[in-house]
Amino acid sequence: MRIHDTERRSFYLRVIYALCLVGATWTHLQVALAHGLWWDYGGVASGTRIYWTSLLFIDPLTALLLLLIPRAGLILCVAVIVTDVVHNSWFALHHPIRIDLYLSQIVFLLFVALTVRTAWRGAVRRRTAPRIAD
Repeated sequence: MRIHDTERRSFYLRVIYALCLVGATWTHLQVALAHGLWWDYGGVASGTRIYWTSLLFIDPLTALLLLLIPRAGLILCVAVIVTDVVHNSWFALHHPIRIDLYLSQIVFLLFVALTVRTAWRGAVRRRTAPRIAD
């Protein structure tokens, strides 16, 4: 496999990850616009409130890093989706949750887990994205 092919696959995967994170940002933004940044999510624990609200800022930062500083973005992407699924799995044991959002997080986690090695191998160390039209 040529090096350009590896970089191209990595770039496409990172774009998909970034788009998913932008979608998650939209979900968190909807909550913040409707209830404000300091909403207690109906009385949940402060750690949960802080974590969920922080995703409004961490998700778009991760999406940006995936494109500008790929390896840092990949590390943060894995950390975000793993902690999100672990936290929400714990939360689901104690509270009702929206199953559609929870399942979408699990699907994203599985997709990232199955593809992150390819994304990592082709991630360029410099701050420029690979040329797609070769």
